[in-house]
Amino acid sequence: MKALVVDDSRAIRVILTQMLKALGYQPAEARHGREAYLYLQANPDTTLALIDWNMPEMNGLELVQAVSADATLSGVRMVMVTTEIEMSQMVKALEAGAHEYVMKPFTKATIEDKLRLLGLPTSTGAAA
Repeated sequence: MKALVVDDSRAIRVILTQMLKALGYQPAEARHGREAYLYLQANPDTTLALIDWNMPEMNGLELVQAVSADATLSGVRMVMVTTEIEMSQMVKALEAGAHEYVMKPFTKATIEDKLRLLGLPTSTGAAA
């Protein structure tokens, strides 16, 4: 299954990409929301997007809003993975269309738990 990691930090992209590979996904990477949106339009069969909030060109919230408004991308499950810890920010992301929210720092178990909550399969366990 295709996944997309969207973060302007190369280190975070590498960490999340490795986690997703270990969980049975085929991850791609994007450095910002605009790049991610173009990728998703070209790959509408992408199942999962892990999205940072604070990025240049198009931030994570703008990306979530754009994907939510695009009917051809309705199958993409979006998880915000961010340093934004304010409850109001979490509410804003979920209202915009994010399906889950993970605060940095995170662990592989946290990511795996969120995937299970979304009913997505992982190589270490079946979907919920």
